[in-house]
Amino acid sequence: MDRLVEQLVPDELWELFRRVVPPTVVHRPQGGGRRRAGDREVLAAIVFVATSGCTWRQLPPVFGACWQTVYKRFARWSGERVWARLYRVILDELGSRGQLDWSRCVIDSVSIRALKGHLTGPNPTDRGKEGSKIHLICDRTGLPISLAISGANLHDSRALEPLVRGIPPIRSRRGPRRRRPAKLHGDKGYDYDDLRRWLRERGIVPRIARRGIESSQRLGSHRWVVERTMSWLAGCRRLHRRYERKAEHFLAFAGISAALVCLRRLVRADAQNRSAS
Repeated sequence: MDRLVEQLVPDELWELFRRVVPPTVVHRPQGGGRRRAGDREVLAAIVFVATSGCTWRQLPPVFGACWQTVYKRFARWSGERVWARLYRVILDELGSRGQLDWSRCVIDSVSIRALKGHLTGPNPTDRGKEGSKIHLICDRTGLPISLAISGANLHDSRALEPLVRGIPPIRSRRGPRRRRPAKLHGDKGYDYDDLRRWLRERGIVPRIARRGIESSQRLGSHRWVVERTMSWLAGCRRLHRRYERKAEHFLAFAGISAALVCLRRLVRADAQNRSAS
């Protein structure tokens, strides 16, 4: 069991998680009762649910905690925005090591069929079936830096401003924190003059495909990066279809997936630095 926990929650992830998780409140200081399940074992169980796509009831007992305990801990951490803070901490680590390329960013979205819950809507690309949409901005290398969810019937253009505003101030290797890319690429769903004007007012050069001018047969030399990032996020099988009734739980799984994608780049950068030294 220890080997499985270390595989799902490596030391790098555990050290970052300990920086953002709230302290444990002991309700029975006098002792007695069952021993509280460790946070690392519960985190490993949550990562297992996210990556495997199994239901909470299908969680194997090898983690030492029942599925009710894991779900309650997941719900509490989601309400306390632990996953958003973890994602932010990993982005800061990447930014401080110069792993984020702000020269150009790419925006796009992907629709997912939803069975129930808030922030769902009829998907116009799926015969009007209920669905949700994940909106994403990634840097030039494909690292996600801003994430949001909505109903599947929300037009992509309406998500651009909230996504750009949602980019957190991320640490840089030198100088102040940064939250604005030099350029932003998008497909024809964002082809509106007011959006281009809004981006220019904030010092961002829009690179948005124009309807009736540019061919839609290919994604272009830069916009394919976000499609690759979407496939990375799909490694979290819990995002293949939305089962969560609460929107904050679905957003939590999206944040966990994005954090794992960024963590892999962080671990790889550390390994390269060790080998170079």
